[in-house]
Amino acid sequence: MDIKKTLRNVIIDEGETMGMQVVKTWLYILVGCLFVAVGFAVFINPYNLVPGGVYGLSVVLHNIFPSIQVGYFGYMLDIPLLISSLLLLGSKFGSRTVVAVILTPFLMNMVEQMAYPTAEALRNLDPSQMFGGAMDMSNHLMLTTLMGGALVGIGCGLIVRGGATSGGTDVVGMIIQKFCHIPFSNAILMVDGAVVLSGLVVIGFGVGIEQETSSPSWHLSLYSLLACVVTSRTVAFVISGAANDKLIFVISDGKLDILHRYILQVLDRTATCIKVKGLYSGEEREMLLLVVGRREVMGVKQQIKLADPRAFVIVTDAYDIYGEGFKQLPSENDINPE
Repeated sequence: MDIKKTLRNVIIDEGETMGMQVVKTWLYILVGCLFVAVGFAVFINPYNLVPGGVYGLSVVLHNIFPSIQVGYFGYMLDIPLLISSLLLLGSKFGSRTVVAVILTPFLMNMVEQMAYPTAEALRNLDPSQMFGGAMDMSNHLMLTTLMGGALVGIGCGLIVRGGATSGGTDVVGMIIQKFCHIPFSNAILMVDGAVVLSGLVVIGFGVGIEQETSSPSWHLSLYSLLACVVTSRTVAFVISGAANDKLIFVISDGKLDILHRYILQVLDRTATCIKVKGLYSGEEREMLLLVVGRREVMGVKQQIKLADPRAFVIVTDAYDIYGEGFKQLPSENDINPE
């Protein structure tokens, strides 16, 4: 009877854990979509920045067809790209990606409609009228570039952590990689570069735009490139975090009992002992492989000095760590942030 009760409690606990994980996943996606929408609607779109991607191209198209909101262009570009991916790559985008692709432009349009008091202001995306002029950053383009890039990066990172993707130019990059045999990172660089160049042509030199504009022209392309860099680095940080864990190699020809006890008893960790041989001396030695937190490095160094002051020590960043006590190995469908 006790065994049945214990099993039932374990099943209930596992079900609750899975339920919380599902809620957490969808919360990541919803909050991520909101961050992307606000980043573009408040800090990117009104200042004609073109930070690559589908929504960057949407900003360019909005300048040519100002009666259509940026979010609607997002639909026009993203949905065909998803269909193309299905036909050309056989990709099976999950429901989370579909939700992210649909929800982000919708939220972007909603934020813009709330931000501008009149249809004319919305059509022109006039920052001087956004939220009654309280958010006009026309004289602070560097700040709006950094804020926009950071918000979009945080949003995209949260979406990826939720197990989805925002679609967009990633699909074009995958198609180029498959049929042109160009590395994916280079393909993405080419696509985003083409989008930024289109912004330079249309917004910078006014090709295809009927109305005159007094805003900076080609300078905006430089701000757009800066927004691209800020977004990409923020995405990587949100997904992988800072490299706070350190990998320590200790090679010694003596006994490291003091260090062993410190690792097991004080740090409450384990390590890997490997028998190695010096290339020049030919003598066998012990190499200790250890992963610790950044704040634990100094204590480990002190114990190494006590155990063997002549030990050879290497300390380096541990970018990703998988296994017991750390992250689980990624599955086939997981998204690589880099």
